[in-house]
Amino acid sequence: MNQVRIIGGQWRRQVLRFPDSEALRPTPDRVRETLFNWLGQDLSGQTCLDLFAGSGALGFEAASRGAEKVVLVEQAPRVLAALKDNAQRLQCGNTVEIVGGDALKFAASCRQPFDVLFADPPYKQGWLARLEPLLPGLLAGDGALYLEAEAPVVALGAWKTVRQGRAGQVYFHLLRQESNA
Repeated sequence: MNQVRIIGGQWRRQVLRFPDSEALRPTPDRVRETLFNWLGQDLSGQTCLDLFAGSGALGFEAASRGAEKVVLVEQAPRVLAALKDNAQRLQCGNTVEIVGGDALKFAASCRQPFDVLFADPPYKQGWLARLEPLLPGLLAGDGALYLEAEAPVVALGAWKTVRQGRAGQVYFHLLRQESNA
């Protein structure tokens, strides 16, 4: 089993365990630290969606920092089982909801806008283009989109990059709607 530590909040230093999976790229500690400096350390009252959850590091980190509700979506059965095990071990209760299935099908059927959307889809498969038309239904008007990609992203629909960085081969971005940037 692979592992990553939660770096802040009530579950700080707790370990998340997950199986080997070719497409799984947990967001590194320093990138998560930067992200939560951008978003704020306290996410109290916010709702978050970790759309391509993988290890769940982003979603569990948000829950650890006080998010009211976090939904993690994952399709791979072994990775999904690990998410459920981690949620049970952390005693997440109703704060964390884990959904098994296709990320885009979930996004297309979602009726609840989220305050923060974490998207770290598999690279070079056209996920961003398919996700773009679904964003208005997924994000609240003043919502933030965190995106990891294999190349820099200037915008995704009405969401424009307001902060960005690079860690190795990964480009990470914080996007907001242009009127709220």
